[in-house]
Amino acid sequence: MIQFSPCKINLGLSILEKRTDGFHALETVFYPVALHDIVELVPAKLFAFTHTGISIPGDTSNNLCVKAYHLLKADYPHIGDVKIHLHKNIPMGAGLGGGSADGSTVLQLLNELFKLNLSKTQLLNYAAELGSDCPFFIFNEACHATGRGEILAPISIDLSNYTIVLVHPGIHIATPWAFQQLTPCVKEKTIAEIIKQPIDTWKAELINDFEAPVFKAYPALENFKNNLYKQGAIYASMSGSGSSLFGIFSKG
Repeated sequence: MIQFSPCKINLGLSILEKRTDGFHALETVFYPVALHDIVELVPAKLFAFTHTGISIPGDTSNNLCVKAYHLLKADYPHIGDVKIHLHKNIPMGAGLGGGSADGSTVLQLLNELFKLNLSKTQLLNYAAELGSDCPFFIFNEACHATGRGEILAPISIDLSNYTIVLVHPGIHIATPWAFQQLTPCVKEKTIAEIIKQPIDTWKAELINDFEAPVFKAYPALENFKNNLYKQGAIYASMSGSGSSLFGIFSKG
């Protein structure tokens, strides 16, 4: 079985407060973008995880694909051994959610392969155990996100008349470091309100809180954003905690 795992961009990202559980309360809009990893999952005599494409450093036991398998295996022991192969196209440490998408894809493939008959709500709960961004990839449509990113509500955003250009500068931003640079605060206007406004108002109001500290540490990233505007972007921003940026351009 093969499934394509998409990435996402954040349309605005507000960090509102530090929660008692150590996570941060946030608000954002997740929007899927057509850059994909490829996940193949087949029955096997022994469990195995392999990968090609962009190199994945570190212990493979920490990969969300592997964690997704063991998460379901713990509750459904009859799940057999599988071989998971991941072809990595989405850059890591880039704010695009590729690893989260891969983990959620494995949950969906296991559900289908072993006929677990998990409901969407059950898949969302398992995805939330994997990571804050993972539930979005069960929906895989534009969603307004709150909580730590796992409370999702589909939202109507029509960007079909625009082209989204992704820029990956090749800089790895550590998410824990990025959070440490922030002072959370509640904003006067919510992202849910701003996103409903005409897109030409987003430049002034739709802010990613991570940009200020990340741009201070990596000035080249601010230059990339400015260049997107110079090239005619209606709106440009960093995605997540970086370092990828995107520009939204009119197709006309």
